[in-house]
Amino acid sequence: MTHSDTTTDTLTLDQRGLAAARKSLEDGAVTAALGPHREAIVKLLNDALATELVCVLRYKRHHFMASGVSSAGIAEEFMVHANEEAAHADRLAKRIVQLGGEPDFNPETLMARSHASYDAANDLKAMVRANLVAERVAVEAYRQMISLLGDKDPTTRRMLEDILADEETHADELADWLEK
Repeated sequence: MTHSDTTTDTLTLDQRGLAAARKSLEDGAVTAALGPHREAIVKLLNDALATELVCVLRYKRHHFMASGVSSAGIAEEFMVHANEEAAHADRLAKRIVQLGGEPDFNPETLMARSHASYDAANDLKAMVRANLVAERVAVEAYRQMISLLGDKDPTTRRMLEDILADEETHADELADWLEK
């Protein structure tokens, strides 16, 4: 018997899990395997949602407040990032609903739940720096969330990996602007 033969013997589906998936149809994509982690995952996603919404607000403020010789390009970049952060928020909210949760858009609690800070800087370099700090915080938060999820929810993990890639790109772009 070869090594691959012994490996395939252990790769069998859990028939009880498959049988449970035939029940509770009103739960949609949420199956029993996700059950014990669902609430914790929804909380992580709602905190990420708050972070994305705070980032949208910060980027939009910076877009409209940017002034100075090199402000046009940076201001446009701020708006591009704001729109991408808004798209992240939409993806997170949609996934929260898929998991049977409710997306928390409550403006009164956004800052308390957000990993990133809002910033009211008026200096262009300070704006770039504040956004870079926020992107680096988001990168770290998404990395930790992905690690925490492991194989508990592959769909959410893949979504977070996609968002993480965007956040890393944002951080690189802002770092480039900071050096200019």
